Amino acid sequence: MSGLGLAAPARPRGVADKIIHVIEWLAATFVGIVAADIFISVLLRKFFDTSIPDSYDLGRNLLGILIFWGIAATSYRGGHITVDLLWTSVGPRGKRFIDVFATLVLLFVVTVQTIMLFDKVSGTYRDNVLSYDLNLPIWPMFAVAWAGDVCAVILIAVRTWRLMFNPELLHDEHIDSRAEAQA
Repeated sequence: MSGLGLAAPARPRGVADKIIHVIEWLAATFVGIVAADIFISVLLRKFFDTSIPDSYDLGRNLLGILIFWGIAATSYRGGHITVDLLWTSVGPRGKRFIDVFATLVLLFVVTVQTIMLFDKVSGTYRDNVLSYDLNLPIWPMFAVAWAGDVCAVILIAVRTWRLMFNPELLHDEHIDSRAEAQA
């Protein structure tokens, strides 16, 4: 514990934790890239009356990448917005059942989404879709977004496994807050 009452971030323990750590850093890196793209684009338009070639295509594809890598980062931690009305009214066994069931549903949905996104990547590649100004192929950016979705499936599978068999290994904000409340 630090002087502010905040827990120090846990260092990755095993291979799975290291992979999770890398995926979260990649997601954070994409946030920085999107912010830099927007900032530089606005500066160039406002003060120099020019723009980055393919700025629109670059921006929207970077935003797609950010969304899918963000899904990967938030899906494992459980720090996304949740509705716990039913969850808070049941006992520990019911809470665990709800957590496992909800994570299995999330795993199914994101797996189907990943399959459909791969179809979009391959279709974009086959159709040779290019950017407007520089005629750059769009499929590599779609592939990076798809890789984020694949990481989301992997992290949700790890989360499901840990929820069912090793809940003490989870870095879940929801679970951590419950443990602090009990202490």
